[in-house]
Amino acid sequence: MTDRIFNFSAGPAVLPEPVLRKAQEAIWNVAGSGIGIMEHSHRGKVFDKILVEAEASCRALADIPDDYAVLFLQGGASLQFSMVPMNFLPPDRTADYLNTGVWSQKAIKEAKLLGRTVHVACSSEATNFDRIPKPDEIAYSSAPAYAHLTTNNTIYGTQWKTEPAVPAGVALIADTSSDMYSRPIDVRKYAMIYAGAQKNLGPSGTVLVIIRKDLAETGPKTLPTMLQYRTFVAERSLYNTPPTLGIYLVGEVFKWIQSQGGLAAMAEHNASKAKALYDYIDASDFFRGTVQPDSRSLMNVCFRAPTEELEAKFITEATKRGLDGLKGHRSVGGMRASIYNACPRAAVEALVAFMKEFELANRSASAARV
Repeated sequence: MTDRIFNFSAGPAVLPEPVLRKAQEAIWNVAGSGIGIMEHSHRGKVFDKILVEAEASCRALADIPDDYAVLFLQGGASLQFSMVPMNFLPPDRTADYLNTGVWSQKAIKEAKLLGRTVHVACSSEATNFDRIPKPDEIAYSSAPAYAHLTTNNTIYGTQWKTEPAVPAGVALIADTSSDMYSRPIDVRKYAMIYAGAQKNLGPSGTVLVIIRKDLAETGPKTLPTMLQYRTFVAERSLYNTPPTLGIYLVGEVFKWIQSQGGLAAMAEHNASKAKALYDYIDASDFFRGTVQPDSRSLMNVCFRAPTEELEAKFITEATKRGLDGLKGHRSVGGMRASIYNACPRAAVEALVAFMKEFELANRSASAARV
């Protein structure tokens, strides 16, 4: 490794190197067309083939049934926070939200801004979101229009290990931005899944939406055209000019995941990386994890040093060593290693080696734990 360093950023995040190499060529001349991917018409045959292949790979990875549409949208997951209640939460109904951190809170806020009724079915805010609520802590409202959860919480480093049970007939909608396709997923358990691409799927600016077609048709037809899911289902994500480069890259990431053995292989790869890092943190008397063990994320590993001064020193020295993006979110501090699909095992090994070295050199300087 000469001109690349290890990137632990929470997003936009590391992409597979083979995909980046292929993108270099595609920006200049995609599919032997003599035109770069960013210059091609989204109505032309070259891009249409790219779109078809991206959707096919997406479907194959998770065995997505035909009654679900695969959409490539824009606006980030944050726009979905608004579009979901606009389409699926009538003024006379209630939606249930499972609150596990900042992104859950933002989704709740957007629904309330629309004047909709929101019921918080569970929350781990009392312990600063250091865990996922247990099943017996979830209390749904009497007849929710849908239930919404965030599957992985990048800021706090927590992750749902499996889908929470929801009442019969209630649509489960999930923001899977930071762990989508990091492990097998049963799409049939959800009415809708959405994910900003910039963590596990591709570059920022593209959003993957997997939605049951019958659900998409239930949204009010009085909404602006661009805010109706049915618009994009009917037009195959091509109602307006889509993020063509982003879709190309997401499609290539899907193919890369397939080449690695699919979602089961990704899950094994990610679990192995996370275990190596968590095992060291647990054995250390210098660093400490911030999440209850049964709620730990395999994507975002959050940890602290004994003092904030040592944390600042750690981040500075790690960056000099080519270990970038380790500063924790500004709202919680500490350190965070985001080890998404494309993060290689070598990156985690290099991080653990540096942590050991830093601990040995600075143990005497730690007067108190944070």
